Amino acid sequence: MSIGLTPVQALDLWRGAIVESVRHDAPDLSARQMALVLTVYLQQPPHTVRGLAACLRVSKPAITRALDRLSAFGLIRRAVDDHDRRSVLVERTVKGTVFLREFGDIIVTAAAAADPEPADPRGDSVHHVR
Repeated sequence: MSIGLTPVQALDLWRGAIVESVRHDAPDLSARQMALVLTVYLQQPPHTVRGLAACLRVSKPAITRALDRLSAFGLIRRAVDDHDRRSVLVERTVKGTVFLREFGDIIVTAAAAADPEPADPRGDSVHHVR
């Protein structure tokens, strides 16, 4: 799916969404934590630490640290796999669903408010990124 944004427009949309998200009383997630929570919620379960590490191409300890933080925020939960007691499943929560739905709304609002300034052919606007 392509929506025809230049790189600068895409960055400005992301900036608008991030700025609005920090104004809300919501967890302030790192890029890794956001990538992890989006993966858990937007890709079909089951999710394991090993599978998430492979998907995101980061180490299992890095995934574990991010899951610790997301769990503390209540955005995910861990559960022992009933079929393999050695494996831990990463599951969605209601709080995480609400968080991402609200974040999606923030992105939609930022897109609606995006500056319609035309960009030059290189994708840069005059007063933006060089």
